[in-house]
Amino acid sequence: MPKLECYFAEQKSVLNTSVSTGCTIHRHDRPRRGGFTLVELLVVIAIIGVLVGLLLPAVQAAREAARRMSCSNNLRQVGLAAQNYHSAYQRFPAGYVSHPTRDGSAPASVMMDSVTWDAGPGWGWAAGLLPFAEGNALADSLRYDQPIWSSFNRQAISASIPMFLCPSATGGDEPFEVKDQSGNPLLIGGQPMKLGRSHYVASHGQESCWGECGSAATGEVFTNIYTSTTKIVPINGDAANVADGPFFRNSKTRFRDVLDGTSNTIFFGEHSSALSEKTWVGVVPGAFTHPRFSSPENGPDAAATLTLVHAGPSGGELDITGSPIIHPVNFPTYHVGQMFAEHLGGGYVCMGDGSVRFVTNFVDLYLWAELSSMDEHEVIDWEKF
Repeated sequence: MPKLECYFAEQKSVLNTSVSTGCTIHRHDRPRRGGFTLVELLVVIAIIGVLVGLLLPAVQAAREAARRMSCSNNLRQVGLAAQNYHSAYQRFPAGYVSHPTRDGSAPASVMMDSVTWDAGPGWGWAAGLLPFAEGNALADSLRYDQPIWSSFNRQAISASIPMFLCPSATGGDEPFEVKDQSGNPLLIGGQPMKLGRSHYVASHGQESCWGECGSAATGEVFTNIYTSTTKIVPINGDAANVADGPFFRNSKTRFRDVLDGTSNTIFFGEHSSALSEKTWVGVVPGAFTHPRFSSPENGPDAAATLTLVHAGPSGGELDITGSPIIHPVNFPTYHVGQMFAEHLGGGYVCMGDGSVRFVTNFVDLYLWAELSSMDEHEVIDWEKF
């Protein structure tokens, strides 16, 4: 048969068309390709899992590095605002503003707490910094001449301010309800109060002056962190008699008061809301700060801890060995009155000169206490930092 006819016959055969020719038909069927076997599929999944396991920590580390940088920048802004505040008023803002008293008497309008002697208006250090931290609009909506719980301020005091929020904190950024000593909402005028949250606090120094700076006329406080010796000092409602840090009730700290040097004195630091709730607003008489998780050492504390923390020791605090209890960042006492951060390995502090430093969880305890006081005349050994 001619080659041309055989070619057409072969094509018909490929198309499954029967032909009755004498040509030899050559089939060119392509081999069928099979899919993955189960073993191959499991190997691929295992490889992908290994790759994800290798990449995920790197991604998380990169994200945490970005969060740490943001947190550090927030504290720099806080420090710069404090410097500008001092330039304007020749002093730093008060830890919180309370009606002054030496005997516990005050007008009913300021709602003075009969135990702590905390009273209105209550505005804290962070609220005072708002006009110096691009918070003019919010500051203009506040009535600083009125207590923070007044009807004029009820809406504005629940505002969320990014500068006071650390991206690494996991306890929430939303406003929170103020609690009383029992942990129930504190009612003022029959209504609960919501305050804007802050993840940053100001340093009261080594000593604390919370509840004991009220109706108790005297208090037992440490004067020597090295020998654990104590003495009784008069308080008479004036926290300045006890506090050795830059921020306390009605404080008016100036640069010249920081005798240890602003570069050697901690002004601000972190306190994640994973441990307890802090606010940029201020202090409400009768309020209490409650820990959000339990430890053998923590418990609720007075209203001043809504904005302030201290380093310890304070009021005769001794451990079972008789040594002073000093609690730096993330120390496992987990007091609501200490600094607490959720960065890996430590947390940030802002010094009096506006510089920001990262403090590890293993900082020397005595160095931490030395850096927290502003006028104890300690010699700072930065090798221990």
